[in-house]
Amino acid sequence: MRITAPAFGRRSTNQHGGLAEAPPPPVIAPSTVQADALAETTATADALIAELRTLCLSKLDPQAISNSPPEVLIPEVELLISEIANERRINLNGREQRKLATELVDDMLGLGPLEPLLEDETINDIMVNGPHLTFVERRGKVYTAPIRFRDTAHLINVCQRIAAAVGRRVDESSPMVDARLKDGSRVNIVLPPLALDGPYVSIRKFSKKSIDFNKLVEFGAMTRPVARVLEICAQIRLNVIISGGTGSGKTTLLNAMSRLIDNGERIVTVEDAAELQLQQPHVVRLETRPANLEGKGEINQRDLVRNALRMRPDRIIIGEVRGAEAFDMLQAMNTGHDGSMSTIHANNTRDAVTRIENMVQMGSMGLPLSAIRTQIVSAVDLIVQVERQRDGGRRIIQVTEVCGMEGDIVLLNDIFHFNIDGEGSDGRLRGHYKSIRSRPAFQSRISYFGLDRAWTAALDESEI
Repeated sequence: MRITAPAFGRRSTNQHGGLAEAPPPPVIAPSTVQADALAETTATADALIAELRTLCLSKLDPQAISNSPPEVLIPEVELLISEIANERRINLNGREQRKLATELVDDMLGLGPLEPLLEDETINDIMVNGPHLTFVERRGKVYTAPIRFRDTAHLINVCQRIAAAVGRRVDESSPMVDARLKDGSRVNIVLPPLALDGPYVSIRKFSKKSIDFNKLVEFGAMTRPVARVLEICAQIRLNVIISGGTGSGKTTLLNAMSRLIDNGERIVTVEDAAELQLQQPHVVRLETRPANLEGKGEINQRDLVRNALRMRPDRIIIGEVRGAEAFDMLQAMNTGHDGSMSTIHANNTRDAVTRIENMVQMGSMGLPLSAIRTQIVSAVDLIVQVERQRDGGRRIIQVTEVCGMEGDIVLLNDIFHFNIDGEGSDGRLRGHYKSIRSRPAFQSRISYFGLDRAWTAALDESEI
C-alpha cells in the first residue's frame, strides 16, 4: 500500500479520508536573507549620502570654492556635512564625513576619484574602463585600483573638464581627444558610442621629479657606459630617433637627453599633446589643434614642423612622428638643425627605418624609395631602441648608428646591444651589453668636439 510521507504545515485529506500534513512553505536560506538585507541597507546608505552630497553642493559658494586651496576647503566642507547630517538625522562617523568632504572637494577642484591616483608617485599609468573599473600600472605591473565613479555621467563630466582645461572638447559628436593635465601627464579619452562600456580614459603620468641619466642608470634602464655614450651623442649634436613600443619610456629618455642641450640654444618643440619637460630657458612649444565643429581650423604636426623651420631654431624636437610629418622632420635634420630629436613606434632599429620610409611615402607618394632612404641616411645619425620587458623593467636594448647605404640597403651598426643572460631570484632579468668597437660614421664629429678619449673610455668600460 502506498503511503504519503507525513509533512508539517497546512493539513489536507489523504486517499483514505484521513488528515495529512501539507508541504511546508519554502525555507529561505539565512545567507540569502542576510544578503538581501545588506543590499537594501547599502542602497539606503548610498541614497542618503547622495542626498547629503546634493544638499552640501547647494549651500557652497562657487566663487569662494574656486579661490580656496583644498587643504583649507576640506575642513570647511566637513563642518558643513556634519551640520546637514545632524539636521537630517543621517548617521555618519568622523571618518565617513572626512571621506565625503574629500570626495566633494576633489570633484569641485580636481578630477574626482582620480585625484588620489594622480598623487601616488608609484603609479605610471591610469586606465579607466568605464565608471566602475579602473586599472593602474606600478613598476611595469598592472593592478586593479580601488576607486569607482558614481555613474557614467560623473565620469563624462571629469572627461569634459580635462578636455576643456586645454581648450579642447569631447562629446558624442567628437568622442575622441588627446589632452594633458596641469602636471604634463598625457590623457587620451574615448566616449560612447565608440566606447561600448562607458567612457575610457588613459593617463600616462610623468614623474614630478626630473629624470636624468643618473636616475635611469639607478633604475636599471642602462649601464653607466651606455649613458656616457648617449651623453656624448647629445653633446656632439647628433640627430637622434628614439624607437620603442607603447609605454617603453621613449619620452622619458628624450627628456633625459634634452637636458644636455646648451642653455644658449633655441629649441622648438612640436607635439600633439605637450608633454616634454625641457629645462632650458629658450624653448618654444608648439601644439597641434583639432578641427572645430564645422570641420575647419585643424593644425596638424606637419603644419607645425614646417612653421618651426621659419622660427630660427637651433634644434627641433618632435614629440612623436606618426605620419606625413616624417618627411618634414628629415628636411629639418638635413638643413642645419643638427641635434634634432624625435620618437617613433617600432619594434627594433631596423623596423624604425622602415617605419620612417612608410610615413614619408604617406605624404610624398611620388618620391622613389631610393631617394627616401638617401634622405634618412643623410638626416639620422643614431637610433636608440627602448623596450618594456617581461619583468616590467624598461631598458635600452639597442644603440644603433646609421652608417650609410650599400646599393639600396640602409646600413646599420649596433654600438650597443643588450643580451639577456637569465632571471634573478627577485624576478628581474639579468643581462649585459655587447659593444661593437668599429669606428663610427660620426667619428669626425666626435673629434671636432674633442671627445675622442671620452668615447673610447666609455666603450672600454662597457667591456669590464
